[in-house]
Amino acid sequence: MVDALTNPTDELPRFTRAARALHWATAAAILTCALTGLVLYVGPLSTLVGRRNLVKDVHVIAGLAMPVPLVLAYLGRWRAGVRADVRHLARWSAADRRWLRTWGRDAGELVGKFNAGQKANAAFIAGMIPVTLATGSIMRWFDPFPVSWRTGATFVHDWTAIATWLIVAGHIAYALSDAGSLRGMVTGRVTRRWANDHHPLWAPEAEADAGDGQPVESSGR
Repeated sequence: MVDALTNPTDELPRFTRAARALHWATAAAILTCALTGLVLYVGPLSTLVGRRNLVKDVHVIAGLAMPVPLVLAYLGRWRAGVRADVRHLARWSAADRRWLRTWGRDAGELVGKFNAGQKANAAFIAGMIPVTLATGSIMRWFDPFPVSWRTGATFVHDWTAIATWLIVAGHIAYALSDAGSLRGMVTGRVTRRWANDHHPLWAPEAEADAGDGQPVESSGR
């Protein structure tokens, strides 16, 4: 196997087209929900934008669309890479927990394809989607539900939305601060140097997979 540091400017495949499409389609739906929800929640913005019913309809449609990209990504011949990435994201180790406790200061040499921050972000999004979908549906089609359900749904929906704003803002800030990570999600490829610096356990396996002509999602912690 070629040493990953020999040609630091060469590239390694990181994400398939299906994985990138899943990420960006989900991001578009979440951001649409977040922006329209902000307009609906903040009075001055609602007054400034106007057309409240249209904003509400866009918010509901975007909310209903949030799980659709994942469902589509699991269909067809492209699903193998997506499923492999989901398995990597769901697999936690003691090193991941140490990385998360220290905000990345420890266990950096034990990071696989995804670091613990990325895993935690994915776990939050995976939980947020059904929670907001369920509570939002109760708020939108409220007639069959008692007042206590409507009140509880509004409370949970609002606080989940606030948490989502914070998580998404942090995710965007992190992506913008790491050009290599953002490039990987835009183009599907990263440099060997970046892979070794940020995902040292994954880099040699990606190198081997690339040399064997195998999809990079087939391995990596």
